Amino acid sequence: MAGLTGKDAVLTAYAEKLANLDAPKGRSLSQDAMRRLFANKAALVSLFVMVGIIIIAFVGPFFVPWGVGQVDWTAFRSPPDLEKAHYFGTDQNGRDLLARTLQGTQMSLVVALVATLVSVVIGVIYGAVAGYFGGKVDAVMMRFVDVMYALPYILFVIILVVIFGRSPILLFIGIGAIEWLTMARIVRGQTISLKEREFVEAARASGAKPFTIIMRHIVPNLAGPVVIYATLTIPEIIITESFLSYLGLGVQEPLTSLGTLISDGSSVAEVMPWLLVFPAVVLVTMLLCLSYLGDGLRDALDPKDR
Repeated sequence: MAGLTGKDAVLTAYAEKLANLDAPKGRSLSQDAMRRLFANKAALVSLFVMVGIIIIAFVGPFFVPWGVGQVDWTAFRSPPDLEKAHYFGTDQNGRDLLARTLQGTQMSLVVALVATLVSVVIGVIYGAVAGYFGGKVDAVMMRFVDVMYALPYILFVIILVVIFGRSPILLFIGIGAIEWLTMARIVRGQTISLKEREFVEAARASGAKPFTIIMRHIVPNLAGPVVIYATLTIPEIIITESFLSYLGLGVQEPLTSLGTLISDGSSVAEVMPWLLVFPAVVLVTMLLCLSYLGDGLRDALDPKDR
């Protein structure tokens, strides 16, 4: 600080001291969302329970003494029996209910995840294109969505399953091909507000093509609403699959799902209640956890609450 005297020297020294201080570190949007999610006790407990169910469903079969289709000729219609390692009992054919419940949980989760992925991909692309181009393109595309909304949802899924068969893959596509409608509307609304933002205008001014702008600049900024709605869609798809399986239009033997097990158990609930109780408890627990987790994600990612 040579050449500085008096007041100038004091101010310079004070400025250097401030410059050397560690600036407080701010949180990113993702860190803030995680903090808010972990502060929600119901969502946090639901997350841990749901992770536990997924781990047990996919790892548990390796530790269950009985196979899914294995028949115990000494234990037909047996209630839970710890000595024979039938912890959930057996069904009318002597098959272990725990092994079948684990397989049913796997199938219900896979159907929900794959169908949700299908609905997200279709809904995000469709809604983003409609919202970005607007005008007649938007009007025609959204009128098609309105027509699809007018059709009875379950009836349309049943028609798809009856026409194209009952294989799990077609079931994934059939359910996912209907669930994208609400996603498309949500994405369209968000896209209409995003396309007027400065970064989109800058990309447009630089000569970027419309689909490049949509995929690189608009879709990444839709992550919050998409994640929230996708989380809330999973339990709805599980209920739909269970309902179709209950009607006999879902997963078929030798595979099984929670809906199939509940359908089988409801017909003999008076004499073999365990066939209904255990799959129903697993299904209800999954639906409650996913619902609370979806609500927690909505609160954590909602920018209005920040």
